[in-house]
Amino acid sequence: MSERAERAGWTPPLRRRRRSDWAAQPSTWQEARPAVIADALKRASARPSGNWFVVGASRDVRVGERPYGRTVGGVEVVLWRTETGELRAGPGACPHLGAPLRDSRVVCGTLVCHWHGLALDGGSFAGWDPFPAHDDGVLVWVRLDSVGGEDPSDRPLVPERPATGSGVDAVFMAVGRCEPEDVVANRLDPWHGSWFHPYSFVDLTVTRPPLGEADDAFVVDVSFRLTDRLVVPVRAEFTAPGPRTVVMRITEGEGTTSVVETHATPLTGEAVERPRTAVIEAVVAASDRRGFALARAAAPALRPLMRRTAGRLWRDDLAYAERRWALRSTGRFPG
Repeated sequence: MSERAERAGWTPPLRRRRRSDWAAQPSTWQEARPAVIADALKRASARPSGNWFVVGASRDVRVGERPYGRTVGGVEVVLWRTETGELRAGPGACPHLGAPLRDSRVVCGTLVCHWHGLALDGGSFAGWDPFPAHDDGVLVWVRLDSVGGEDPSDRPLVPERPATGSGVDAVFMAVGRCEPEDVVANRLDPWHGSWFHPYSFVDLTVTRPPLGEADDAFVVDVSFRLTDRLVVPVRAEFTAPGPRTVVMRITEGEGTTSVVETHATPLTGEAVERPRTAVIEAVVAASDRRGFALARAAAPALRPLMRRTAGRLWRDDLAYAERRWALRSTGRFPG
């Protein structure tokens, strides 16, 4: 490091490491005890959600554009924005003859059915009642009391993120044949990271598993792989603030305060033979390095790369979640 860099307290974000063989890394199967993962999942499942479900990215519901449709727990949902940007949501079937409102149009902030022109401004009409909706600036949520079955809350529990405007966010979405608990269980097994995703993670060590309800976080030291020999080492915490959400937060190292929020939203109703779940993952990257302002300015170009990285990981992790569901549904799941 140069004298100037030392005086400025600057440290390089990258580390050089020796090449290593995948099979030579320490095994983690003895540490990844099924009971530890199951207990963490049980605690997460018992936490209230207020019946709120993530349905997509905030930027996917835009003023003046077509409505956004999603099915949650077997319930069709449509979302749109008024001319002033307020979020509206309600049942996805027109109350007249059942037309799919996701295919309709938004005219001057009003949802107009494309079958017969029935106009909905977001208020109750002929048995069509709106759903509570929330825009947190990165994700949009709807409250579905008939699906959640809990005591409703006024707002969803949004995880703490880097200060507004200080980070670069991207949202990735994929669908798997499994239930939300299988997605959450995957995220509550950090031990699989460097074995199952060697192209992204190396030197992964769970330094502290959850200690119980009062201290319910997995603490992980891991290096994000950029090339075969260049890595970015960090310390991260995995927590599950709700039954369908797992948050990974960087607590030490490059990108401290950055978060990855994984939300599992059921698409099908209960007791279906082939359940489907949407993984909606929000990555909010932040850094206190001076050059990060350039990354914020280049956010539109960075988002596709961030989504591509998430997509590669979830190609594998959905296979994990789907396998877990297949074993559970046939009574073959270990333990």
